[in-house]
Parts: sequence; C-alpha cells; structure tokens
Amino acid sequence: MLRGMRTSKQKRQRPHTRAIQRDRSKRASNGPSDAQIEQWLEEAVMPAVYNQMGLYRQMGLRTRVLSLVVMVAFVLSLLWRQVGSVREGVRLLHEEGLLWVTPLAGVSPQAMMQRLSNLPPVLFYNILLEVLPSLQERALARQRPLPPAVAWAKQHFTTIWAADGSVLDNLLRKTGLLEEQTTAVLAGKIATVVDVVTQVPAAIHYTENSHQHDQGFWDWLLAQVQAGCLLLLDTGWLDFGRFDQLTERQVGFISRPKSNNAYQEMEVLSKTATVHDVIIRLGTRQNHCAHPMRLISVLFNGKWYRFLTNVLDPDQLPPAVVVALYDQRWRIEDAFNAVKRLLGLAYFYTGSINGVQLQLWATWLLYALLVDLTDAVAEGLHRPFRDLSLEMVFRGLYHFSQARKNGKADDVVAYFVRKAKDLDLIKQKRPAQHRSLIGQMNLSIPKIT
Repeated sequence: MLRGMRTSKQKRQRPHTRAIQRDRSKRASNGPSDAQIEQWLEEAVMPAVYNQMGLYRQMGLRTRVLSLVVMVAFVLSLLWRQVGSVREGVRLLHEEGLLWVTPLAGVSPQAMMQRLSNLPPVLFYNILLEVLPSLQERALARQRPLPPAVAWAKQHFTTIWAADGSVLDNLLRKTGLLEEQTTAVLAGKIATVVDVVTQVPAAIHYTENSHQHDQGFWDWLLAQVQAGCLLLLDTGWLDFGRFDQLTERQVGFISRPKSNNAYQEMEVLSKTATVHDVIIRLGTRQNHCAHPMRLISVLFNGKWYRFLTNVLDPDQLPPAVVVALYDQRWRIEDAFNAVKRLLGLAYFYTGSINGVQLQLWATWLLYALLVDLTDAVAEGLHRPFRDLSLEMVFRGLYHFSQARKNGKADDVVAYFVRKAKDLDLIKQKRPAQHRSLIGQMNLSIPKIT
C-alpha cells in the first residue's frame, strides 16, 4: 500500500480515538478525597459488601489482591470522583488509596481491566439491592414537603412508582468511547422503577438486548408490584391484557392512550367545558380491555389531552390529581438523565458486557446515595426534593471538601443548607413558557383533609 493512504478500518478509528481523547480531557479527576464523604459511602455500602462474601466464596473466587472489597471501592471511586480512565484510577489506588482501601501497589491497569471483565456482576447487583431498602426507609422518615398531587395519592396508595426503559447503546454510538472496539457496541437496555415519593430507585433490570421494546419488561414489572401500588407509565407500555392483569392484582396505573385507540363511553362521571371524566371500554369489540377504564380529557390552549387510568373512583383520584401525577412520571426521566449525563453512564471504562454491568450497578448505587444526600438537604431547607438540583449537590461535594479542609465546615448536610444559595442548590423557577405542558395547566389539586 502507498504511504499516506489509510485503510477503511484506520479511517474509522481516527475520529473514534479523537473522541476518546476529547472526553477524557474533560473527565480529569475533579473529586478530591474527603474523610467525611468517604465515611458516608463506607457506612452505607460496606455492610452490604461483607454480606456478599459468602456468595463470593461459593462462586469459588479466591481471596486475592483485587478482592470484592477493593473492586467496589475502585469502581465507586471512578464514578464519584469522575476519574478519566482505569489507568488513572489505578494510579490513584497506588498513590492515595481509594475510599476504604489503603494505598495498594503492584496492581497493573491490565490486571484491573481483566478483573473488571470477569468479576461476577451479581455481586454488585446484590449490594445495590441490599442498600436500596435502607435508603427508602430513611427517605420515608424525613419531613419535607411533597408535591400536592403526590401527597394526595400517598393517602390512597401504598407506593407510587414511575417505570420506564432506557437504551444504553445509543449513547455509546454517539460518544464512541469504547476503546477496545472498532464498531458500535450494544451495551444493552435498562428498565427502572423509581419511587415518586422518595425518588429512590425501587427496582432495576438489565438486558443485553438493546433493541428490546418496553413491552418486553412487563413480566419483570408485574413481578415487582403489589396490591395498592400506583404505576405511572408512558404510552410505550400500553397493552390491554397487561392492564387487565394490573386491575385484577389491585394495582392502579396512570398512562396516556394512543391517538388511534378506539373506545366506547360507558358512563359520564363529570363534564365541563374544559374537563371530561368518563368510564370507557378501551378497545374495539373484538379486542378490548376486560375491565372498564377511566378516560380524563383536559382542554388546554385549544387542544384536548387525554389520560387513562384503571382507578375508577374520582374521589380517590380526582381529574386534576391524575393529570398532575402523570407529570411526576418525568422523575424516572430525571433519574436516567442523572445516571447517564451526570454520573457518566454514557462513558464506559471497559468494552466487556461484564464490566458494563459492574459499572451499571455501581452507578445506580451512587445515584441512590446522592438522592439520599439531596433529600437530607431538602429536609434541612424545608423544601420539596424537586426544588433542589441533584447535579449541583454532586458538584458541591468538591466545595465542601475544600471548606472542610480549611476548617470552615464539619458536616456536609449543614454546609449545603447554609450555602444553598451560593452553590445554586435550589433550582431557579422556570418561566411559564418553559414549564412542561402539564405543569402549565394549573389545575386545582384538592386539599388533604
């Protein structure tokens, strides 16, 4: 081949390499070590880590330098300190130690990459599952305001969950950050349930099949819910048979029908110039839900918006509450945005599916812990959780570590409460024209008596 000419493979690799270099330059370590933050992470995570040691040994995994204790500390440190690469993380492990692990020499980047590729992800997954209930209990014990519709629904349902699925591989194709691969890598898809009251993830499911439709998660979702739960779902989950299963299990849901869904009105509950609330039979004569549904239609700016629920009693879910609760479905989108953009789930440190899963479960663990911290700050400020920026709380950890080092702070929650304005922890109120469509409707939520 003549000099100066490149193969098609080389042409593909060059921009790919440049993308890696650009992103890594932005992701230099910017989270300094801080004893109080490390203690917070250790107290929350380490009991669950030790509880996995029995399974660790049952799997025939030897006690070695890169043990489960070390690997959990390493992966969590990559994420919360936003370390740019495994190589840089190993350098920090050598020089400083990471979290509860003292400086550890003799570990090569190659050995660490290999360990990321063969350590069973179920160990990280089980740690996450053990930590989540304790965070949920702490959140439920706190006293801070709730959105009016959520406060109303909390009186009538045991749990209020938002569920959705999200593809991982789309972000990978955009960023091109899998160094070991020359072609797009299918990192899979996640389905997640978030508790709308506490913002804590309630359940998370992963599949390597990145093309799986949300409908493919129904069996998993039905296994998570119990009677008395209220689910918030988008139209991607619409399935007549599944809706009937929810009704038979005494699980409520709120969704939106598709524009071409047929239905027949059975009973008018209320009707005004701007709000219609009717009982319907959803579907055609040949294919319909076995149980009646309720359709709420709201006129806004000359257009009708429709919402669907199997909760037929308007005293239990008034129309305004149905509309406002559907807007709370965006809490799951906020969670996806945080784990991908803020905590870096669009940037994978290894090209192996095994390593992707380790990072996936560690990222959701860190997200849940960050929610817990943000919620504690919200309680200290007497503000609803949604008023606070989870991103700015995360960014603010750097400023807390500096203030503590200089003797100006000794408690992270108290520091954030005191410095909430200076650190922009409280979101600026959005102008009406930039609020969500449902948020602009300004429907009156009944007061709790």
